Amino acid sequence: MSKENIKVHDLRSAIELLQSIPGQLIETDEPVEPHAEISGVFRYVGAGGTVMRPTRLNGPAMIFNKVNGHPDAKVIIGLLASRERAALFLNEQPDRLGFLLNEAVQRPIQPVVVSKEEAQCQEVVHRAEDPGFDIRKLIPAPTNTEEDAGPYITMGMCYASDTETGESDITIHRLCLQSKDEISMFFTPGARHLGTFREKAEQLGKPLPISISIGVDPAIEIGACFEPPTTPLGYNELGIAGALRNEAVKLVQCLTINEKAIANAEYVIEGELIPNSYVREDQNTNTGKAMPEFPGYTGGANPKVPLIKVKAVTHRKNPIMRTVIGPSEEHVNLAGIPTEASIIQMVEKAMPGRLLNVYAHRSGGGKFMAVLQFKKSQPSDEGRQRQAALLAFSAFPELKHVFLVGEDVDPFDSDDVMWALNTRFQGDVDIVTIPAVRCHPLDPSQIPEYSPFIRDKGISCKTIFDCTVPYHLKDHFQRSKFMEVDPSRFAPKLFKK
Repeated sequence: MSKENIKVHDLRSAIELLQSIPGQLIETDEPVEPHAEISGVFRYVGAGGTVMRPTRLNGPAMIFNKVNGHPDAKVIIGLLASRERAALFLNEQPDRLGFLLNEAVQRPIQPVVVSKEEAQCQEVVHRAEDPGFDIRKLIPAPTNTEEDAGPYITMGMCYASDTETGESDITIHRLCLQSKDEISMFFTPGARHLGTFREKAEQLGKPLPISISIGVDPAIEIGACFEPPTTPLGYNELGIAGALRNEAVKLVQCLTINEKAIANAEYVIEGELIPNSYVREDQNTNTGKAMPEFPGYTGGANPKVPLIKVKAVTHRKNPIMRTVIGPSEEHVNLAGIPTEASIIQMVEKAMPGRLLNVYAHRSGGGKFMAVLQFKKSQPSDEGRQRQAALLAFSAFPELKHVFLVGEDVDPFDSDDVMWALNTRFQGDVDIVTIPAVRCHPLDPSQIPEYSPFIRDKGISCKTIFDCTVPYHLKDHFQRSKFMEVDPSRFAPKLFKK
């Protein structure tokens, strides 16, 4: 089937689309160990991001058909490890994804509940009381490295509801398989709505029902990565995926808990966050490490993480496990594209038409660094580019560095950005620092030991690098102008129309 006839609505249709396009997907029947080997292979195939070199950028996604210990399951990795693939799934140009997501945030289509008969995720059911029930045998969750605290679910769509208001939300969290029916769940302090839901339930002494859907439409995965203030408490990010598809996401009532799950997911884990129940994240391995995180370092094992008691696992027949490498290009796209949309939304409201584009750069894992392409059309626009940078910090609080470039610089081309830094930037006048601002705890430089001006872990100096040309000097900074030609006349294989 041609790619034009494939409508992506779940993981399997996304795979079908990639199969129709040469070079976007490879499959292997070589047996693979879920412990460290899957990530070890994909590092070379197409991980990219902040993974230690050598690694490959823009490689294909990869399916492992034979996972040792899991004869009926496959594992896919790298689905969103290129911006071009993300654009394919969303039917948009790669440099316009931030704008597409911004539009979707503003016109959400709320999810709908379908009957159990329509729910492919419940084709096979395993209940916790069944003999031999063990999530570690049911779910081929890999470890990224040999140091990991345990097998991790890295792409679980966690869905829960506020015990007081009934409002629901979906986010992605670090989930470590701890025993046959227990999973630890890491919450970045103050950064996720599900953390608020859990704290409310715990204060009431109640367990919080939670479903974890694995292997879903890529639109759901990307939409789930928005954060406040773009999507405030009470905003269900499944509405973003609905807007992207112009069709509501389908949910189904879980079998053992009072919560819903994504109806066409490959796997669903049903469970409850138990009040006042915590474990040490590496209790089974004692490595002191958790898993590789987006900045490119392996995070330390948390000594006290909340615990999920699993009630059931359901899945499709011959399920496909979805996973990512923490510091890979997948995180850049999952976190970065919503970051771009958040910045576009806030800056456009304040100064329409001046911000041309935004790239949440891979070197910051899609979170720490953004390149803003800004247009100055009149003398009074001078200085507004720095106002846009301040708005970007407000739109995405975890942002650390902003690079400002002009309309003739490609924000997605790092060499072009560095060219602007080298020819349109003077350190004594074009650096703006904002010290002692809360950022992200996973930046290893944000600790008091690094600088006496850092009072607490996670506090940083946010910095603006203004690489735009002063408006009154624009004529002095004209780039060399080449003849406009149609290159396909001379190199048709390189430039296909």
